[in-house]
Amino acid sequence: MTDQQAGLRGWAAARKGALSTLRFTSLRLRLVVVFGLVALTAAVSASGIAYWLNREAVLTRTQDAVLRDFEQEMKNRAGALPARPTQDELQRTAGQMASSSQRFSVLLVAEDASGKAVYGSSGGLNDGFALADVPKSLRTAVNKRQPLTSNNKSPYHLYWQRIVDDGTPYLVAGTRVIGGGPTGYMVKSLEPEAKDLNSLAWSLGIATGLALIGSALLAQAAATTVLKPVHRLGVAARRLGEGELDTRLRVSGTDELADLSRTFNKAAEALEKRVADMAARDEASRRFVADMSHELRTPLTAITAVTEVLEEELDSESGGLDPMIEPAVRLVVSETRRLNDLVENLMEVTRFDAGTARLVLDDVDVADQITACIDARAWLDAVELDAERGIHARLDPRRLDVILANLIGNALKHGGSPVRVAVREEDSEVVIQVRDHGPGIPEDVLPHVFDRFYKASASRPRSEGSGLGLSIALENAHIHGGDITAANSPEGGAVFTLRLPRDASDMVRAAEEKRSEKKGDS
Repeated sequence: MTDQQAGLRGWAAARKGALSTLRFTSLRLRLVVVFGLVALTAAVSASGIAYWLNREAVLTRTQDAVLRDFEQEMKNRAGALPARPTQDELQRTAGQMASSSQRFSVLLVAEDASGKAVYGSSGGLNDGFALADVPKSLRTAVNKRQPLTSNNKSPYHLYWQRIVDDGTPYLVAGTRVIGGGPTGYMVKSLEPEAKDLNSLAWSLGIATGLALIGSALLAQAAATTVLKPVHRLGVAARRLGEGELDTRLRVSGTDELADLSRTFNKAAEALEKRVADMAARDEASRRFVADMSHELRTPLTAITAVTEVLEEELDSESGGLDPMIEPAVRLVVSETRRLNDLVENLMEVTRFDAGTARLVLDDVDVADQITACIDARAWLDAVELDAERGIHARLDPRRLDVILANLIGNALKHGGSPVRVAVREEDSEVVIQVRDHGPGIPEDVLPHVFDRFYKASASRPRSEGSGLGLSIALENAHIHGGDITAANSPEGGAVFTLRLPRDASDMVRAAEEKRSEKKGDS
């Protein structure tokens, strides 16, 4: 692998990790989002309320000051005008009123001596403050005479309205002089107040953004505080699942996460104790089987020697045995052989369970190995071999012979001859198929054919074996790094497929390293 490829792979792994951290199912992201939404809601609500209150306060304060000043000017200056003023008098008075402290524009409307409407304006808006600039509804309200009551002492009142012209807000107000006199209108630009309110809105928006950022940082800190113990718990759980039963968590605090860590430690301790007890019982069982198998071999050797003598007497032409006991002798010979096979199989199983089974590799011709296995057991007439010579593999010849003997022997017992053995090469594997022409394997039996001491149903003849042959064959395949599968052929009969690597040296090295690690741990 080049440095560039390694860098690309590292970048892809980092990107994948970042995306997995940011996925919405991530607790960290959900905490940040929730904190952010809460902070955003609170900040927007507070900013909106603050803006509305300040807006009303600013506008109300300005509006009250302007209206109060306008009303005072109307009383003092417009009220001093004659009932029928001239236009010059209106114009001069409007200018004087506009020069007040609030600096608003004034329009005065009255009738001269001839009954003609005259106007006096101090300017304002764009091209001068005219009557057309006053909303019609406001003019109507100003000129409407109100009935006098105990609560209403004046027939005319001051009315005001806010308008917008060319994007600029204005305050427009109007009233009439009580007791007769001109009608006055006032317009005041609210642009300074609008700018102040815009500045306030920007300030509140910036404050909202800062609050959102602060809440995100706070959520990140809170998530880190919460998720660190959760992450440690996850790592500990993975280690426990990988078999490191001595894994424990460091507990600090009295919160819920600390209680969870204590519960985990108690569960891990109980699991370690139970597994240790089970391992001890399993080890005792294996030792018992191994010891019993070993102890049985000594008397079995003597029994085997006697049965061989009896078998020779059975086969001799002199007929040295009484015909009445001949069936019993044959049964003893048969059961002794079966017992011998069972003891050997038990010892082999014990070696697999204890992990002491080892491979002794050699270069073998697979076709020659199969031929030797068939010839040694006198199966030449019952087995058809479809294998080309020259297919070599580095395997353990003895264990390969055990696999083949069990598969072919099982096919002959349960399927009957002819049994066909085919060999082919696939990539770095050697594939050996053993097919019989019997009734096949029932579907409910297929998942259990490699189980120890399992025997087929009544659809097949009762086996005289121990029920360990196929299990031992599978273990021998596994120790090579291979496998065996069982199935039924569409053409009838059972098919066992053995797959072995062309070179099992990697399995030998891996087994040696595992044994070295165990020695180091012990």
